[in-house]
Amino acid sequence: MHSETVLLEGHIIDSLTLSKVLDTILLLGGTYEIHRFHIGATMDQASQAEIIVQADSDERLENILHQIGQHGANRKTQEAVFAPAPADGVFPEGFYVTTNLETSIRHQGRWIPIDNIEMDCGITLRRHEGEIVAETVPLHKVRQGQPVVVGDLGVRIAPVERRKTESAFRFMGSETSSERSKARMISAIAEEMRRVRADGKKILFVGGPAIVHTGAGRYLEAMIRSGWLDILFAGNALATHDIENALYGTSLGVEIATGTHSVHGHENHLRAINTIKSRGGICQAVESGILTCGIMHACIQHQVDFVLAGSIRDDGPLPEVITDTLKAQDAMRERVKQVGIAIMVATTLHSVATGNLLPAAVATICVDSDADTVVKLLDRGSHQTWGLVTDCEYFLKELVACLNGDAR
Repeated sequence: MHSETVLLEGHIIDSLTLSKVLDTILLLGGTYEIHRFHIGATMDQASQAEIIVQADSDERLENILHQIGQHGANRKTQEAVFAPAPADGVFPEGFYVTTNLETSIRHQGRWIPIDNIEMDCGITLRRHEGEIVAETVPLHKVRQGQPVVVGDLGVRIAPVERRKTESAFRFMGSETSSERSKARMISAIAEEMRRVRADGKKILFVGGPAIVHTGAGRYLEAMIRSGWLDILFAGNALATHDIENALYGTSLGVEIATGTHSVHGHENHLRAINTIKSRGGICQAVESGILTCGIMHACIQHQVDFVLAGSIRDDGPLPEVITDTLKAQDAMRERVKQVGIAIMVATTLHSVATGNLLPAAVATICVDSDADTVVKLLDRGSHQTWGLVTDCEYFLKELVACLNGDAR
């Protein structure tokens, strides 16, 4: 038998990390022996488990160690191994693929934390003010000759630490279901937003056009005007229909106030885009007095940073929409660095895209009327996500009320 000892530490019991690691070992054809086990005596103390992993071949053992490493089961101390990138935009064979968990690498006898951790990247080194810095690098940004970590040796992953408000979310359980207490969950989200703001971190909102279609735009606008949001991620659609509503009182040609189709209303979103383009952009339209209300107007007035990422189906698009996918990713990547909570409402693609960029330490709330959206986000590895299956109008209305900015 081939064996190696790994160390698992953190809140590994209540997070079910220990059971996941042991189940994975067995599922992949290995066996284990818990050599040492220490349970934290208080909620703030970490637990530790030293586990001897066994398998019938080196190949099987390596596969097991790689898989359980994604849950924070780290090998004994070894130096990380590097190989040069063979070309621009190409990682070396066997490169280490990052998770969104806090990660460090062993280099020249010391552990170096990875800056700007996100999933599905490589790890590289660079010098900054005379010091060696380790950081993630996405595939499109790696340059020929740049050192990139290969294999798992010398890579250490830390499980997510317990949050103060985690118990408020935990009652939802691990399942995504519409049969949960929505009011309690929304109250917990408001509590987490207050904590994040008190810690000096930023609040990110990711939204889809259904927010405008359902008439919930006024609640999102109220949150912006009350100072509760710092960053907005969306696509061309949310901004376009928000501006359509501000200019014509419709969204997709349907009057928000009455729910009836406006005469020639199907033209309104194109006319809205044309109006903004003729002024040079959203900011210019606000400054000129053409755009006087709405979500985007509130963002401009209250200096809420936003990224509008385009897609192949966009009309126009608006001047601020970034149509280059990689540039849009980089713009989003730059803005998530100080985020403490991300609230994703009624958008599948933007939710998954944002979840890919966020460290696991960032509380992530996904709200959608379709449970599949939440499931997709979890399946992509955003395990810090709590899901709420409900319509966006109810959610935003109640969240505004909980934040003492009721716009009803």
